[in-house]
Amino acid sequence: MILVKTKSEIDHIRESSRIVAEVLDLVETMVKPGITTAELNEAAEDHIRSRGGSPAFKGYGPRNNPFPAALCTSVDSEVVHGIPGRRVLNEGEILSVDVGVKKNGFYGDGARSFRVGKLSPEKERLLKVTREALNKGIEQARAGNHVEDISQAIQEHVEANGFSVVRDLVGHGVGKKLHEEPSVPNFGRRGQGEVLKNGMTLAIEPMVNAGTWEVRFLSDGWTVVTLDGKASAHFEHTVAIVNGNPEILTR
Repeated sequence: MILVKTKSEIDHIRESSRIVAEVLDLVETMVKPGITTAELNEAAEDHIRSRGGSPAFKGYGPRNNPFPAALCTSVDSEVVHGIPGRRVLNEGEILSVDVGVKKNGFYGDGARSFRVGKLSPEKERLLKVTREALNKGIEQARAGNHVEDISQAIQEHVEANGFSVVRDLVGHGVGKKLHEEPSVPNFGRRGQGEVLKNGMTLAIEPMVNAGTWEVRFLSDGWTVVTLDGKASAHFEHTVAIVNGNPEILTR
């Protein structure tokens, strides 16, 4: 069931989403060759808790293999859900960081891909196209449109630039739960899917690969990597539909 939020509920989601944005801003100041993903994770969790929130990803998932960290830190061919640890970041890598925050019973969710030092022109283009695809998707998050209007806008822009959208992982609703209905794929056909309404809150998140769209899961049960080993990028905003238009809550 798709939950339409009240103004008060959107305000709570906005507060959690603001902390998400603060964390991503903090990580951006820290990313450089030589730092470990564990150091980024520690700083992120400290900031979330200092703002009265809790890290939404930590402990999420199956009881026998819950996610162990506040951040997902995915490097180069890792698409999403990379686990922070001793991994040292190197010059020329892409680091994709996904973070969720829960505060006052409501969630915010967001992601950005960062440059570690200087990137190759192709990786720079991958970041640019993925960020543009997110913006094009958000533009379609308007009352009266359909979910797959968002999907098609993302897919069209990505594929026109020679990249591919991951199909095994999708965006989602967000609110009292981290993952709610509806699913928001990054591929689809205009006019398909649920009709968008005022009060819907969506996590729109293109995951874009330099090569094939196909992915595989690593043995840790979390990390998703590109099947061909080529780089991937990930950008995500939590968006509310307010007065018919998209409002980005994770600015």
